[in-house]
Amino acid sequence: MASQKKTFSLVFLVLVALAAFAAWRIFGSNTNFIENKKSFYIKTGSNFNEVMAQLEQQNILKNPGTFRLIAQQIKYDKNVKAGRYVIDKGSSIYDVAKILKSGRQTPVNLVINKLRTKEDLAQKLAGNFECDSAAVIALLNNNDTLLKFGLDTNTAMTAVIPNTYTILWNTSATRIFRKLYTEQEKFWTEKRKQKAADLNLSVKQAYTLASIVEEESNKDEDKGKIASVYLNRMSTGMRLSADPTVIFALKDFSIKRVYKKYTEFVSPYNTYLNSGLPPGPVCTPSIKTIDAVLNAPATDYLYFVAQPNLTGYSNFATTYDEHLVFAKQYQQWLTDYLKAKEKP
Repeated sequence: MASQKKTFSLVFLVLVALAAFAAWRIFGSNTNFIENKKSFYIKTGSNFNEVMAQLEQQNILKNPGTFRLIAQQIKYDKNVKAGRYVIDKGSSIYDVAKILKSGRQTPVNLVINKLRTKEDLAQKLAGNFECDSAAVIALLNNNDTLLKFGLDTNTAMTAVIPNTYTILWNTSATRIFRKLYTEQEKFWTEKRKQKAADLNLSVKQAYTLASIVEEESNKDEDKGKIASVYLNRMSTGMRLSADPTVIFALKDFSIKRVYKKYTEFVSPYNTYLNSGLPPGPVCTPSIKTIDAVLNAPATDYLYFVAQPNLTGYSNFATTYDEHLVFAKQYQQWLTDYLKAKEKP
């Protein structure tokens, strides 16, 4: 009798130990990475075996075999959901299985600052989302698709207001663009539209002018005055002769000094050769720059050139003779500065 009790006690202890071990395996910490958080991506159309392969390849869990068993028990193996899932260090197998089964993705915070080309946007989206750059470029170069947004291949980038956007990782290129376009529509309030109209500009033209100003200066104090220069030139029939439009036309953003030979490059974006604004923006201007254009002061300025120093500010002039004085000062300073930099 005593022997049976001992056997029973031993079996009971073994069962308790096994249960405790199983509970520890399932509910205890089971992550196998050193970071505080780890992003795990499941591509659209992935099956359970592919998810398991990625978990093992990325060394997410210490015991992927146990995860497989739990996943099968909760039917996750039959219901894989694509997306980006952030797994916290110390998560249990149960936690991970529950998150993946629920489809509770962690959205991507897409931060857009200054972009210059459609290719830049395509690269940005491809680096943050499941869609590839080819899909984005195909969208941005498709006039039939863009027409639904009131855009074309030249004005497509006017839909992009630099900001932070919260979007799910597996969102398609079209849906991402629709999100950007919708936020852009919200940005252009009636008040902003009216300010553009008061300057004889459409929304797209105001954005395009802001893109030129964005490339001309990083000094907020000067942006409104620079905008006034271009607005005055347009109202008097002068060509804009804006260096950023030439650089954009050449697609060589390493150019620091625009020589006469560059200004002769034939392109609808070259405002040395063509009157008015270019057919689309030369970058994505910041909200501050757009507002600086919309609130541009009334001036008589027709010219501006960088000051002969490294402050980034400009000298403004109303006459060409006055401008030539400032321009010669800057050119001489720039020549001396570049020569000094070349010296060992």
